Amino acid sequence: MQSNRLTQLKNLLQIERDEDYKIYREQFLKASIDVRRKNGLTWYPVKINNEELGYGDFLHVELERTSHFDMPHQLSVGKNVSLFSNAGNEIQEFQGVVKALNKNTIKIIFPSEELPDWAYDGKLGINTQFDENSYNEMQKALDIVIKARNCRLEELREIIEGTEQLTFENKKLDTVITHLNQSQNKAVEFILNVNDFGVVHGPPGTGKTTTLVEAVRITLQSEKQVLVCAPTNTAVDLLCEKLNGIGVRVLRLGHPARISEDLLSTSLDGRVTKSPYYKDIKNLRKNAEEYFRMASKYKRVFGKEDAQQRAAFYAEARNCLKEARLLEDYITDDLLKEVQVICCTPVVSANKLLQKKTFNTLFFDEASQALEPMVWIPLTKCNRVILCGDNCQLPPVVKSKKAAAEGLGITMLDRCMKKKEAVVLLNRQYRMNEAIMAFSNEVFYGNELIADESVANEKLINDDNDICNKTIEFIDTAGCDFSEIQNPESLSFSNPKEGNLLFNHLRILLDSYSVYENASNISIGIISPYKEQMEWLRENISNYELNMTKVSALHIKTVDGFQGEERDVIYISFVRSNDNLEIGFLNDLRRMNVALTRARKKLVVIGDSATIGNNEFYKKFIEYCESKSFYKSAWEYQEY
Repeated sequence: MQSNRLTQLKNLLQIERDEDYKIYREQFLKASIDVRRKNGLTWYPVKINNEELGYGDFLHVELERTSHFDMPHQLSVGKNVSLFSNAGNEIQEFQGVVKALNKNTIKIIFPSEELPDWAYDGKLGINTQFDENSYNEMQKALDIVIKARNCRLEELREIIEGTEQLTFENKKLDTVITHLNQSQNKAVEFILNVNDFGVVHGPPGTGKTTTLVEAVRITLQSEKQVLVCAPTNTAVDLLCEKLNGIGVRVLRLGHPARISEDLLSTSLDGRVTKSPYYKDIKNLRKNAEEYFRMASKYKRVFGKEDAQQRAAFYAEARNCLKEARLLEDYITDDLLKEVQVICCTPVVSANKLLQKKTFNTLFFDEASQALEPMVWIPLTKCNRVILCGDNCQLPPVVKSKKAAAEGLGITMLDRCMKKKEAVVLLNRQYRMNEAIMAFSNEVFYGNELIADESVANEKLINDDNDICNKTIEFIDTAGCDFSEIQNPESLSFSNPKEGNLLFNHLRILLDSYSVYENASNISIGIISPYKEQMEWLRENISNYELNMTKVSALHIKTVDGFQGEERDVIYISFVRSNDNLEIGFLNDLRRMNVALTRARKKLVVIGDSATIGNNEFYKKFIEYCESKSFYKSAWEYQEY
């Protein structure tokens, strides 16, 4: 039967798309170039480095930033962008698509033979454009699922909806996998027995990726090929790297610019270059480029004979490219048949290359971060799905309050975890000191996690009189007048006084740690839920004399930036300090769980108990710190 819930989900997705577009438009209509550049939406100013006419009379233009070098941005290959000029009375725009991207140069394809005249008047910039490709693919997938009749997809839909029963096999692992622990072995065996859907619940540090890779390896003993997806390119790259490392034949689909350089050899382009036919493809492309170059000489000449010659050169160029594509298609078809694993993001799984392919098993990692329609994109090609993730960590981003309130943020992982028989928990964690683990373990995981003995008592230094010995510190700024500041344009918050305290504490810690000659180098992460605070921290860190002699790495990011990562030492700046007791983003407890579980050996949290203490979660955290003698007042650091 047709699912009313999925039809409603489709409507919510449209509401989300409309809200996303509205926010995008407001960012441009209300924001100055400086703010857009700071938000990573604009490159300005840029100059034209090169122009060339490519296949189909499309213009390829390379542009370069002339200032604000290496500033972070949201541009990426395949994104819709517009070239604009501020030289005239009105802003002129010309839309194209990003073909290639480096730190400070970008190549854009424009659907024209030449740039408009205003492009040569200077004051050029590049704006990101709203890209609804992912929305389109999710809507298409939902349409396919809703309309499915008398097929495996209909069965999967009804099983996930709960109108049909789950079924399992009763297979046993031939031998215990020695480098996996008991719960990991149990998870691999569980995956072998899943007929419909199964969930591998992997809390922080429990070796979810290691388990997933072994499950793929074992599955390939009975299946010729599997599909592996994750919602982010970073997560896909990690899986691809691990699978490639154990000798599995992997094909990483996606644009080369979005794939880690270390994995380009596993990409489609990388594998094509290894073909014996690649030399012929190169020669054909070289000939095509030469014909395009000769045709471009006639760019502004439109006599009859010249026009005929120009058309003849274009025809030859197209023929060469057509032959090259036919060879590439032949190689690609062979690759798609012989690889064991295809790794990609869900949207890429809708690529025409996989249009006619089907798989028995879909492994979907980081499923807690994916909207349900995103999972359906690859699942329409598969008979069963293994969802891996942690519904107590980062949820998917939903920008529309209405869509969120009506259930768009409820993931397929959330739904499937309600079936207890379909869930297996990884319960031994290898990241954190037991004291760092304990609070999240109680609040989120029912005290089911066990800290492996290899990490349970790990500290920076075992010295009772040293700041390095304290595993956790909550530094309370209540009563110190560390008031938050809101940026009127971005509406994000910063707290410079809290930032100053953080850097002073870090300076003391590093000075103390550097005294221990035999101590190994440590990695440090600084987290804030607020982008404005993150930027303040990045801009001001150079003002503090930090002893970096024993620091291997120091990164400052938002919570999302540290998802899937860990550091020896983590600092968290909560920022919020106001009389109205408003805590905003801090209400997102799943994000806070991520922040609190990134540290291996030491966690330092700075916040105003008077502001955050009204929330039950933070009240419990403060009480936990007090009970373990981890609580300190900011007054103790005022003299430094």
